[in-house]
Amino acid sequence: MTNLTRRQILLGGSAIAVAGFIPGIPRTPLTPSMKLMQSTLAADIPRPDYMIRLSANENPYGPSRVALKAINANMHLTNRYSGDPGPLIKVVADINGVSTDNMLVGTGSSEILNVAGMLASRNNGSIVCVDPTYQSLLRYAERSGAEIIRIPVNESLNADLDAMRAAVRNDTDMVYLVNPNNPIPSIIEKNAMREFVLEMSQDRLVFIDEAYHEYVDNPDYESMIGLIAEGHNNIIVSRTASKIHGLAGMRIGFGFAHPDLASRMDGVKTGETHVLAIEAAYASYQDQEFQDFAIRKNKESRKIVEDMCEELGLRYVKSNTNFTFIQTGMENKAVQEKMREYGILTGRDFPPYHTSWTRISMSKPEEMDYFVQVYKSLFA
Repeated sequence: MTNLTRRQILLGGSAIAVAGFIPGIPRTPLTPSMKLMQSTLAADIPRPDYMIRLSANENPYGPSRVALKAINANMHLTNRYSGDPGPLIKVVADINGVSTDNMLVGTGSSEILNVAGMLASRNNGSIVCVDPTYQSLLRYAERSGAEIIRIPVNESLNADLDAMRAAVRNDTDMVYLVNPNNPIPSIIEKNAMREFVLEMSQDRLVFIDEAYHEYVDNPDYESMIGLIAEGHNNIIVSRTASKIHGLAGMRIGFGFAHPDLASRMDGVKTGETHVLAIEAAYASYQDQEFQDFAIRKNKESRKIVEDMCEELGLRYVKSNTNFTFIQTGMENKAVQEKMREYGILTGRDFPPYHTSWTRISMSKPEEMDYFVQVYKSLFA
């Protein structure tokens, strides 16, 4: 080890793996190399020769090796229009304790969101949501004729359920929640969430986007899929293989609902899931080792950024996801532009918080070390 120069230490590359510095990191043929120092040398980390993506809440390790093998093994089927999602639906249903009749598969969870947005906008009524939050369903519904009633988060940057209750009108066709939220990585306390969902779903649809479910390690959180398993109607939950499973580019997601509602949604889908996406997800959902690895590395990365915030006295939201939200005190576009100069892509604007807050996605720990170095050199 003492015979290596700092420039020879390549974290994430084969040289470092052979040397035994960071064992066990899954690699793919597409994994980029990066010249990087050990953490003790973090004050002198060279710029990588690629852009670090801290902008889109992706899994930086890509699909698991098991998923990549499944993709490779089924390449010969790409001349076919679609695959059979039945085995995949059965695996995901069993994991979540629901019947296969409670499920539908979409081309990413975006299709599930869009279909629900279409259903909720048929009467040109209203949708009540938290603000800020993930916009896909809301954009689709608004363009289809729905009025979006946005309820600002409270001073703690949490969903204000009482204000949402008060905002519901006779023409409100849906209440929309993202839990954990995005761009603010907060959760809604499980008992309050359950009570709210059951109350609201008596007279309208309630949609809960749980894209970051697998990352949550918080006893105050609970998935609402359990309500669907109990037989409650008017509740839709979405999940995705884009995040922890690293299949964002394959476009595959899931909807959970009462069988009648799930069938209704399935009947108005517009996409068709690719055979390779089905096979990759089927393999990945059974690869718990990779999921555990991704969770562990994500926690390491979050700690690096949170430690920086504590050191610099920056307000941030304790994350339950694979991203965090930092009050930089600067326009987000200014942070974006400066970080891009140093090879780092950060999150887009999220009004009304774009004047002083920035969303930072988690990448590999060594890349987050570089981010911290750059942030300190520019703004500390």
